[in-house]
Amino acid sequence: QVQLVESGGGWVQPGGSLRLSCAVSRSPRSVNDMNMAWYRRPPGAQREWVAILTAGRLRYYEDSVEGRFTISRDNDKNTVYLEMNSLQPEDTAVYYCNLHPPQDDWGQGTQVTVSS
Repeated sequence: QVQLVESGGGWVQPGGSLRLSCAVSRSPRSVNDMNMAWYRRPPGAQREWVAILTAGRLRYYEDSVEGRFTISRDNDKNTVYLEMNSLQPEDTAVYYCNLHPPQDDWGQGTQVTVSS
């Protein structure tokens, strides 16, 4: 299966920004040719999708992040990004990238903590 390695998380104050990265490897296709997505698992909650970028360049965002988060990709680096602005405490979660729909294997995720 495709290997996914997330990075870029950390602690940030409300209103701050972070940029997450997802390095994709062991894939027969490049990120440009796959539907990719970011997901998150808030504390004590189920994993949920956050943003989707299709092979056809369509973007979809969960309502609570619309206008604040941007998903993008760099085909040369085979990497998918999630730019997060105006972060709020409710954005605190472990963030994962995966295909959409997701494959069974997930990366380790990257922790994002938003607090003052």
